[in-house]
Amino acid sequence: MSGTSASPQRLNASQRSAYIREVVLAKGVELRERYPILKHQDALGAGILTFALAGMVGSAALYMTGHMAWWACLLLNAFFASLTHELEHDLIHSMYFRKQKVPHNLMMGLVWLARPSTINPWIRRHLHLNHHKVSGSETDMEERAITNGEPWGIARFLMIGDNMMSSFIRLLRAKTRVQKISIIQRTLKVYAPLALMHWGAWYVFLGFHAANGVAHLMGAPIEWSATTLSVMQVIDIAAVVIIGPNVLRTFCLHFISSNMHYYGDVEPGNVMQQCQVLNAWWLWPLQAFCFNFGSSHGIHHFVVKEPFYIRQLTVSVGHKVMREMGVRFNDFGTFARANRFERGDEVAAEKGRTAQA
Repeated sequence: MSGTSASPQRLNASQRSAYIREVVLAKGVELRERYPILKHQDALGAGILTFALAGMVGSAALYMTGHMAWWACLLLNAFFASLTHELEHDLIHSMYFRKQKVPHNLMMGLVWLARPSTINPWIRRHLHLNHHKVSGSETDMEERAITNGEPWGIARFLMIGDNMMSSFIRLLRAKTRVQKISIIQRTLKVYAPLALMHWGAWYVFLGFHAANGVAHLMGAPIEWSATTLSVMQVIDIAAVVIIGPNVLRTFCLHFISSNMHYYGDVEPGNVMQQCQVLNAWWLWPLQAFCFNFGSSHGIHHFVVKEPFYIRQLTVSVGHKVMREMGVRFNDFGTFARANRFERGDEVAAEKGRTAQA
């Protein structure tokens, strides 16, 4: 858009999107020229994955040998797992080893192992690419699955942090037997085998300790068998080193993502309406475990093919031009609007203009 005025009043939505893309891409080029290491995309992706996996294994080892508190291990591994989510997202867009199937698919498998709470990444690829085509619509299954567009309440709260609970509540809501069977089949297909094992172990962990807690309060402790106690020892360790971190990471990511994307009244193909930027200071406890997703993901909608670490490095420039072009920041009214784009004051103003006309 060289030579075109950057005044948003003179540009339509498509032109504003193109201008944002141009500015952010230019910053990425500048960074790569200034720091040539950034040009080695495959090596950086593999290196970041190695770092994240080593961090998770190292934290687990320190916890299991008594050198790290359980809560420190859980928080650290949630952070490391959030790195692998960003890598998976880049892999879905074929940003690492694009023409080399073995290392590409190896990375896909490893990021899945680091986050066993999630769906099969090869299946997610189709859902995510569709998300970019139909973002904000009922057919955007990726965002709908994590409660985008749901009215806020107990159901949405439960669904946000628990993928199996989300499927279960949708099953209860289904009106026909055919719909129920479809939900069950789809859930088994996309979550097998890792997520089914992950969430199954999570429910066993919660149930076992809840039963012990109730029994203790009643003064009648349960006499578990030696086999049960041995199994629970393994599950307790897993809850700290892999299950708990991913439950925390899942809640943080889904809370941010489902609330930053708009739903229902988004103009098809209008990237300006697809999502906002969520970067309020009080969201940092959540951002820490989804790698600053609320602040950086909006940039991805405009510049799809930049890896996540470039996106993080261009955040300040991206935010500046996005704000200038009219992208919303911290529109928390969306919580009350079930993620609808239109706000009450805008609707009223539009009705007023129509009446005057």
